[in-house]
Amino acid sequence: MSEFPRREFFAGAAGLAIGAAAALGGAVKKQEEALGGDPSFMNNIPAPLLAGKDLPTFKFALEKSKGKVIGGSFGKEVTVEQLPISTGIAGVSMRLEPGAMRELHWHATAAEWAFVLEGNVRTTVIQPDGYAETNDFEPGDVWFFPRGHGHMLECLGNKACHFILIFDNGYFSEFGTFSISDWMGHVPAPLLAKNFGLPESTFKDFPKEEVYFAHGEQPPQTPTVPLQGLQIPPLTHKHQLLAGPPHSEFEGGREWRVDTERFPISTTVTGVYLELEPKGMRELHWHPNADEWQYVIDGNVSVTMFGSHGRFRTETLEKGDAGYIPQGYGHSIENVGDKKAKILIGFNSGTYEKIDLSQWIAGNPTDVLATNFSRPKTLFDKFPKKDVFIAE
Repeated sequence: MSEFPRREFFAGAAGLAIGAAAALGGAVKKQEEALGGDPSFMNNIPAPLLAGKDLPTFKFALEKSKGKVIGGSFGKEVTVEQLPISTGIAGVSMRLEPGAMRELHWHATAAEWAFVLEGNVRTTVIQPDGYAETNDFEPGDVWFFPRGHGHMLECLGNKACHFILIFDNGYFSEFGTFSISDWMGHVPAPLLAKNFGLPESTFKDFPKEEVYFAHGEQPPQTPTVPLQGLQIPPLTHKHQLLAGPPHSEFEGGREWRVDTERFPISTTVTGVYLELEPKGMRELHWHPNADEWQYVIDGNVSVTMFGSHGRFRTETLEKGDAGYIPQGYGHSIENVGDKKAKILIGFNSGTYEKIDLSQWIAGNPTDVLATNFSRPKTLFDKFPKKDVFIAE
């Protein structure tokens, strides 16, 4: 699955939206007005996959998929092609063997957020203003590259590295990126020569097809200086998520969170590292402003999803599985194993928002709750008076 121009995407989305509006009552005129004024009206048209009688699956066995394998390196992806519900976020599990590099490339339709699971990684990224940054990462570290910024990923040391990539576009495909070897390999030599002011013979032995995973000597322990010299950007692309204490901690688990407030360059993605003790549960809640993408690092979890009108679905996610919850849908995550569960969670918004069920209940007077549920007011005095967040 390859990338496509944003203009074509929005044009296609608008066309589908208008067609759906007609099917849902002939409100074409209102839809056309909304497209020129309030585009949020498009959100009132239910996605066909989510408008059915039953909720679709929201689980994909990412690590069990084949992916793209070159030598000892691989990339395994989950997009709307593999998991149709995941329209807002795509994910990739990538492993680089020693001496391997995910070559220089950029993503035209998605920003990239990453979390390092194992090993060490070096990245370089170039910004539109010419600033460039090189960083070294270890397990627990995070990087973020805005949409369209050129970058590379390189394994450091003599041990393979493994990291998870999260993209803020479910239609994005990792295997549809713009790679430098693919581009230069299809540009006529005279044009390359003119571009760089070098003889045509310079490019005689350059690759003619996309390299994707490049292989060479292990990189030096200390990063070398770029050709242009050091021009460090004002905002770093690196954040050490697990180097600090948890954002919140409970008997049943703990959470590390990084949003744009803590990591200013990450404007379109918030990341969470969640640990749940056996029987611990991230309580029933929803996110008003973002879709949620999940990757189980370790353990077994039961994930529920509520989709209105009596629709409710439960999936069990194991180590290496990915899950997806659409924006606004109620859900929970429960550790159903006998050891600590570790879950990486990504949201396609740089601002973190959530409403927990216990928080919602606690925000209402007992007379309101009594009327709503037809139960005595005294019953609700037993409910939590504050947000539970992680239950046990």
